[in-house]
Amino acid sequence: PEAPRAEPPRADRREERGEQAVYRPLWTEEPARRRRLPDPVRTAAVRAVLVVAVTLIMAMVAFLCTLAGSWLAFPMVLGSVAGTVVATWGVLDVWVTRQVWNQRHGVVSVPSSTARAVRRERRRARRQARTAQRAQERIQRRGGAGQLSHP
Repeated sequence: PEAPRAEPPRADRREERGEQAVYRPLWTEEPARRRRLPDPVRTAAVRAVLVVAVTLIMAMVAFLCTLAGSWLAFPMVLGSVAGTVVATWGVLDVWVTRQVWNQRHGVVSVPSSTARAVRRERRRARRQARTAQRAQERIQRRGGAGQLSHP
């Protein structure tokens, strides 16, 4: 008995049938969900991430030096404490820069669903009040004494 022949690769079979290869992109572009951060805010964020990363590395080195009993442990602990202060400043800097940017350049306000519901309720109440007022005026125009039924 003979071993079954291996089938030719798919591209060869496609050529035998006279089909052309269909071009498919590797990925499809999708629109961004969120807008890009403004330049000053992005700069502050990058700075904060770098400072936080360096501080975490220093803290890890301080911990490992402490476990090893190295003389470098104390200076690294001091550096980690200073790095924590600077990292906190960096994160606050991102927050303040973002607030200042929004205040100076305006921010697109999207009303929340609760605000939308409150406005809808107010409109409904105003509409009902107008309808009641029109009905009252109609009754008074007909010569009634403001009463719905005559005795």
